[in-house]
Amino acid sequence: MKHKELIEQMTLEEKCGLLSGRDIWSTRPIQRLGVPTIYLSDGPTGMRKQVGEGDHLGLNASLPATCWPTAVTVACTWDPALGEELGAALGEEAVAQGVSVVLGPGLNIQRSPLCGRNFEYFSEDPILAGKLAAGYIRGIQSRGIAACPKHFAANSQETLRMVSDSVVDGRTFREVYLTNYEIAVKEGKPKFIMSSYNRINGTYANEDKTLLSDILRDEWGFEGAVVTDWGGSNDHVEGVRAGSHLEMPGTAGDSDRQLAAAVKAGVISEEVVDQRVDELLDVILAVAPKEKADGSFDKEGHHALAARVAEEAVVLLKNEENILPLAAGAKVAVIGDFAAIPRYQGAGSSLVNPTKLECTLDVLDKMPLES
Repeated sequence: MKHKELIEQMTLEEKCGLLSGRDIWSTRPIQRLGVPTIYLSDGPTGMRKQVGEGDHLGLNASLPATCWPTAVTVACTWDPALGEELGAALGEEAVAQGVSVVLGPGLNIQRSPLCGRNFEYFSEDPILAGKLAAGYIRGIQSRGIAACPKHFAANSQETLRMVSDSVVDGRTFREVYLTNYEIAVKEGKPKFIMSSYNRINGTYANEDKTLLSDILRDEWGFEGAVVTDWGGSNDHVEGVRAGSHLEMPGTAGDSDRQLAAAVKAGVISEEVVDQRVDELLDVILAVAPKEKADGSFDKEGHHALAARVAEEAVVLLKNEENILPLAAGAKVAVIGDFAAIPRYQGAGSSLVNPTKLECTLDVLDKMPLES
């Protein structure tokens, strides 16, 4: 273990407490031993650090941040380097807001148009998704913090997402649902990864040793920590045994007591708990803030980058008779309320309080067109 001397000074209760959150968004510190707290925050389409009391449903307001093009839009650029540039800017905003772990990018495979979060995911193609996610991860982590690709794995629907069972054969699981994560882990080297709500062939993802330990850590060489999706811990003891490190959000000490009781009863060994604590400490100590966040970042520069990413993502299917670009003075009909009040993002974890919002009419007014 890397942190053996530190762990030997901890009580069993302190060890167990470290493996479950302090509240909605942060880990529990151990002040007497100098173990800091770290803050995790949503970030698939931009930072959503909530002001005041936190909730994971997106009900309370969040700090202003750049609202980036969605992952499905960025995938249309086919440009991992551009994804890395976006990730670096996103990471800069996270540092400015005192966030140590960006909960993103979203990496699930788009398998059905009925999935309400497809816009947060890159593609139906695992190689494209993996390459772009690796770019995001490298960019975010270049700022000294952690990225957390999600939701691992085979999580392709929102309907009954906390109880659904993804029944999938071995080859399909490997080629479709794991290839994207394998690329992201090996090429991006994320410090966190989020387990999904669903079962996989009958076993909850957060309790699946084959998934979290045998494949992720032993086969792919993952050296980070696994965090549950929020409220996604079905059995905390079995999750720790399988290779999960951090249950979020915290349960006001209930999970700590449950895990400690399981150790005392011989249900799980203290050596396994020590191993999880050691692996989690390795990440916490690496990404904990080194100085107080001042909230400042280049808002105009990041807005311009977001616009450039969106421009690179435009796919022109036809341009018969060279309709585009429009000639100066051309008349343009603008139809629909969305031209003035755009629908530009989703809800929940992707609900961003944008630093700047431009609607179609605003932009057209700056162009040499008649509308």
